[in-house]
Amino acid sequence: MNDRVVLYDTTLRDGTQREGLIVSLADKIKIARRLDEFGLAYIEGGWPGSNPKDVDFFAAARSIKWKNAKLAAFGSTRHRSNRAETDPNLVAIVAAGTPVVTVFGKSWLLHVREVLQATPEENLAMVADSVAYPRAAGRELVYDAEHYFDGYKDDPAYALATLRAARDAGAGTLVLCETNGGALTDEVGAIVRATISALADDGGPQVVWGIHTHNDSELAVANSLAAVAAGVRHVQGTINGYGERCGNANLVSILADLELKTKYEPVPSGRLGELTEIARYVAEIVNIAPDDHQPYVGRSAFAHKGGVHGSATARASSAYQHVDPGVVGNVMRLVVSELGGKANTQLRAEQLGQQLDGVDPKKLSQIIKQLEADGLAFEGAEASFELLVKRHKPGYLNPFTLCDYTVLVEQRGGSELLAEATVKVEVAGEVLHTAADGNGPVNALDTALRKALGAFYPQLDAVHLVDYKVRILDSGEATGAQTRVIIDSSNGVLEWSTMGSGTNIIAASCQALCDSLEYAIWKTGAEVRRRDERHFTTTAQRSARPE
Repeated sequence: MNDRVVLYDTTLRDGTQREGLIVSLADKIKIARRLDEFGLAYIEGGWPGSNPKDVDFFAAARSIKWKNAKLAAFGSTRHRSNRAETDPNLVAIVAAGTPVVTVFGKSWLLHVREVLQATPEENLAMVADSVAYPRAAGRELVYDAEHYFDGYKDDPAYALATLRAARDAGAGTLVLCETNGGALTDEVGAIVRATISALADDGGPQVVWGIHTHNDSELAVANSLAAVAAGVRHVQGTINGYGERCGNANLVSILADLELKTKYEPVPSGRLGELTEIARYVAEIVNIAPDDHQPYVGRSAFAHKGGVHGSATARASSAYQHVDPGVVGNVMRLVVSELGGKANTQLRAEQLGQQLDGVDPKKLSQIIKQLEADGLAFEGAEASFELLVKRHKPGYLNPFTLCDYTVLVEQRGGSELLAEATVKVEVAGEVLHTAADGNGPVNALDTALRKALGAFYPQLDAVHLVDYKVRILDSGEATGAQTRVIIDSSNGVLEWSTMGSGTNIIAASCQALCDSLEYAIWKTGAEVRRRDERHFTTTAQRSARPE
């Protein structure tokens, strides 16, 4: 039996079924690229037959050079009235062009009869046909046996028959899905062992066994690990446990448990230290506040209050910690007197290619702590962090200064909403005052800023916003709440994220916009265009009228 455990991430498909979790196409690509860099073996990109966004994702993915992961397209068995080669769902899966196809089918007679309204024999044929069709197209085939544990408890012989149908049709991996999340850990272990044994005894082709669990009984991680102990070598889950209802198995915890508590090493050696950053990065992109109490990666995972725990941990870090927090990229904290920070700040800067030459890392970490206390968070907004480091280096000059700005929103007599922004910027001693309209206040402000600065830095004409997110940090304050804004920008070559925070959403947006433009100027090496090459009216001559 293959003794390597591989992780299969389904954040971009099953994870997006979490209530309130919405991702854009750009979000999906960013997450997939980061998980690939991290070293996951499989990334399930979505269900191409279900929505246009997933079709667009797979089209974009074809032009990306994946370093570690195999990309998988997901879909169901054919409709009972269709042939596999003409079934729209299966045709779309094969057309996605991924090296891996994952097909799910029914294992539970309740679903076969009541949901599919098919006979048991029809369902077996549907499973076999739906596996054989993408397999014949040269795809690696993963078969997800949906509701397997409920189906096995209801009728073991039929549940096993569905697996044999998939295996004999060419599925190389058979995944046992605990879809309803209701099975106890002992049940999972026993059924996995019985299933592996039953198919091994019939002399059929060798397969890799997989597990896919849900967290409705808060046992998804435990059940996944029990399945590994019973012989499974392919584990499915999502980053931070995102998923429908109570969520999926949390791959973050599973990965740490396997690497630190067993002989298995599911990602390349040395990458476990990125785990905390990965968890928070994905949380920021999907715009869900990170769980401070999440095992291994939460802000409070290694936090200790004063008293016995705090004093003991300060003397011996293992006194009240089951692992060294540094191995997963986290830090120990004493709640009343925080420890660490300096090394973490320096490491983060170096990971982004920023050496702290001439910068006091202790002072910088103190500034970061204060900014984070004020509502900023640098996970998912690396460009703002890089700028923070750059601004504290000797000799760095801001490429522009935003002197002042005004944003107006007007709607009268039921007419169309109007938004206008005016800005005054100073570059190299010269001041430009300009204005722009927009379809909203932030759009108007963005347009006015780029219009003004574009007169000095024409390279900014290529910069555009890719995404804009708002998070309310203290909802109890209602309309006076602290707000965090994250903006994703691109110039067609680079992509970067910046942030701003405050009780005024326009001010927070302006901060993120200014960071985005300053970052673009710095990274492209843009220089101020000479005066005789420019055509505009400065305030030294005459303030421009709004356009």
